[in-house]
Amino acid sequence: MAATSQYLTLGLAGETFGISIRNVREILDMRPISRLPHAPNFLLGMIDVRGAGYPIVDLRTKLGLPAVAATEATRIIILDVPMNDRLVGVGFVADCVFEVTDIDEQAIEPIPEVGGKWQSDYAAGIGRKGEKFVVIFDLARLMAADGMTEGSAARLDASFAA
Repeated sequence: MAATSQYLTLGLAGETFGISIRNVREILDMRPISRLPHAPNFLLGMIDVRGAGYPIVDLRTKLGLPAVAATEATRIIILDVPMNDRLVGVGFVADCVFEVTDIDEQAIEPIPEVGGKWQSDYAAGIGRKGEKFVVIFDLARLMAADGMTEGSAARLDASFAA
């Protein structure tokens, strides 16, 4: 029997991405985000969820896609992201969330080597759901890509708690 894992599938600029359900804490409707001065452009700010502060990352900006205004479908996905041997709570803004789906682990293919500077280091591989391709995020590499390190996340936590 093929080993399957569950992934939360989300939409971003018309493409489908997947995040292991093991990393997902909850999915929230879009809400006001408190801006942080001098934060990197992909870091929208912080939100409070039941007394805990979470940094919020715009996945579009993080992936080099054009920013768009939030819609009724926009969601914040609260995740446990592995950073330096611990899990850090981070929120990702996605255009929409589709479903939790099973993806066959054996069918996940490596990212194609096409040469050049294709930004693909954030992806663990490409899975399939029917005829659709699902780009599976490697959360640790995605967050390490632009300097969102454990130290900056800890400083955010500290500044939000103050």
